[in-house]
Amino acid sequence: MRHECLVSVLLIANMLMATRLTLTLSLSRSRSILKRTSPSIFNPNKFPKSLPCPLWSSSFSFCIDQLHKSTSSNPFTTTCSFSSPLSSSSMAASSFDDSNPLLQDFVFPPFDAVEPKHVRPGIRALLNNLERDLEELERTVEPSWPKLVEPLEKIVDKLSVVWGLVNHLKSVKDSSELRSAIEDVQADKVKFQLRLGQSKPLYNAFKAIRESPDWQTLSEARKRIVENQIKEAVLNGVSLEDDKREQFNKIEQELERLSEKFGENVLDATKKFEKLITDKKEIEGLPATALGLAAQSAVSKGHENATAENGPWIITLDAPSYIAVMQHARNRSLREEVYRAYISRASSGDLDNTELIEQILKLRLEKAKLLNYNNYAEVSMATKMATVDKAEELLEKLRRASWDAAVQDMEDLKKFSKDEGASEADDLTHWDISFWSERLRESKYDINEEELRPFFSLPNVMDGLFHLAKTLFGIEIEQADGLAPVWNKDVKFFRVKDSSGSPVAYFYFDPYSRPSEKRQGAWMDEVVARSRVLSPDGGNSSRLPVAHMVCNQTPPVGSKPSLMTFREVETVFHEFGHALQHMLTKEDEGLVAGIRGIEWDAVELPSQFMENWCYHKETLMGIAKHFETGETLPEDVYLKLVAARTYRAGTLSLRQIKFATVDLELHTKYVPGGPESIYDVDRRVSEKTQVIPPLPEDRFLCSFSHIFAGGYAAGYYSYKWAEVLSADAFSAFEDAGLDNNKAVKETGHKFRETILALGGGKAPLEVFVQFRGREPTPDALLRHNGLIAA
Repeated sequence: MRHECLVSVLLIANMLMATRLTLTLSLSRSRSILKRTSPSIFNPNKFPKSLPCPLWSSSFSFCIDQLHKSTSSNPFTTTCSFSSPLSSSSMAASSFDDSNPLLQDFVFPPFDAVEPKHVRPGIRALLNNLERDLEELERTVEPSWPKLVEPLEKIVDKLSVVWGLVNHLKSVKDSSELRSAIEDVQADKVKFQLRLGQSKPLYNAFKAIRESPDWQTLSEARKRIVENQIKEAVLNGVSLEDDKREQFNKIEQELERLSEKFGENVLDATKKFEKLITDKKEIEGLPATALGLAAQSAVSKGHENATAENGPWIITLDAPSYIAVMQHARNRSLREEVYRAYISRASSGDLDNTELIEQILKLRLEKAKLLNYNNYAEVSMATKMATVDKAEELLEKLRRASWDAAVQDMEDLKKFSKDEGASEADDLTHWDISFWSERLRESKYDINEEELRPFFSLPNVMDGLFHLAKTLFGIEIEQADGLAPVWNKDVKFFRVKDSSGSPVAYFYFDPYSRPSEKRQGAWMDEVVARSRVLSPDGGNSSRLPVAHMVCNQTPPVGSKPSLMTFREVETVFHEFGHALQHMLTKEDEGLVAGIRGIEWDAVELPSQFMENWCYHKETLMGIAKHFETGETLPEDVYLKLVAARTYRAGTLSLRQIKFATVDLELHTKYVPGGPESIYDVDRRVSEKTQVIPPLPEDRFLCSFSHIFAGGYAAGYYSYKWAEVLSADAFSAFEDAGLDNNKAVKETGHKFRETILALGGGKAPLEVFVQFRGREPTPDALLRHNGLIAA
């Protein structure tokens, strides 16, 4: 009933959105891009997790054992002493191998020591040990916490940490050797997870706990764990007969393989495109940062004498390069070439994902039928707050609310480009939209994102973000480089301390784009979760959580630090919001600590919430200082940034609605092998969600990693679903008074003790009510989108 009430609130909100909607900006949370969900004991597809952000731009899907003494300097803060967050014994496989870092006893994962040659023997030895542990558990299991959940959590943790290490390296340090090694052991890993998820003795023990007289004495968190695991076990085929279970397992194995291959193809196709430019006239309009990056790319490709001023320059499809061309290149033919390359990634030759998509959709439908669901979307919704009907209803109301505003956006661009004497004014098309949108933004608000970069250097942004976290949540964040091994010299490591000075968490930060080895997007993922069972001192305290944040922003060029666009600033805040929920949890039950156990369509609340602070005057002005002069961002520019917040909101909203609608269409109505192709579905949905129809050769679906290589299948709508929650949560600070430091601190403390502390141990709507004192309303979202008066 409470979920239904939230649905009603959301639908009311969307009915009122008559003109404009902002896009929730974030840059990939996904197994291949922004995914994050609660890893169930029984769900073989939930290891590891990562939160990819939505596809936000009108032209771009950005969506980003030894203690190692690093010699790299940290641009952010100061050094500190070591305090172990982990129980080293909990991290070790029972077969100790001095030569394989994956099997060694370690405090922090040995990211610097693991090589592809370690993966096959390490993962196979680990799985053999875990198989023995599982057999012992099944033999001795009893329907009690110490005899069921605690030993099970230890098994899950060993696999999650070690496989998470390997899979993370694939995302940030990709190589053909690592891919091959992972591919060789992946089937064994999935086989074990299916074996674990379909364990009848464990399933029956969980059911016995739920049916026991002691059920009502369990904490809410423990009840959530039991209920979730029973549901997940059923969704993973525990109740299927032998032949159907065998078919189910084959489907799961193949889906895992196809998903990995899909992501690899997208990465390879992105890396494959390079355009060498020697004539500066061809890249006229590109800002200095983009020219520097293009020259840096050229140097890395063997053009040793390349400079930003004289070239040569290499344009790629990696985020900073692609966006710069689409927004600033005056050369229309260059924009067209780059745009066509981008929308056709992974759609031809050996990297063609078309058939993979068809196979994935076919297998997902077969899986749904085996589980007695009508389609895969119903399977997906079984563990979410929404239903298929409510999600579709929400998207349609949003579409209607956004359409007229998006049409007006296009008319504004046509008129502006015509007034500017553009030859293409009467024929504006896809590769013109971002370019002229930026010119209109500059004209309307006198804001040039590239000219703002010097005010947003990464060191200043991180210092400001950490100061905000101290103000709101009473935590100190300090540099801890050298404490933990890292995978690249640019990766920074931080310690999070509470007001007493005690460590509560740690996190890695990998900020820069590395097209040759790092997948696109921005995401947060867990390294280890908080856990009482895995305490380093036998249960007197909990193991501390460790996270990593990954972005893909412009790296430093020459002696200049990384200079960020305002969108990149929002992205860092967004991912840090996810990290905060992982790191500041006070839930000691490891299976629902932090982000674990939170319904997918509520997990965006803290990340979207943090984005709001980018428009908070004190926070922004504290961050925005010129990296050379120290000058603070002028007051009038701040006011223009705030005014521009809803610029082209109708267009951006429609783009998100298109992705979410295509996602649901493919997972509800589409029939693999039927008369309609996946591209027919895309074009049909586009008729109602794009003012300019896609090109006939548009193959964006071939790079839609959120739903084909990530965790957002039949779940992309979740980004919109969570906006009401996050906007309303921020409105609590507005109600308290954003200029009232005492009130802000008090409200921040309450937010920390509820939204951030309770994790998945309590239903998300109940957590929200505990923070806000009531159920959510749409007022804050409507106000933030400029649809009602402040």
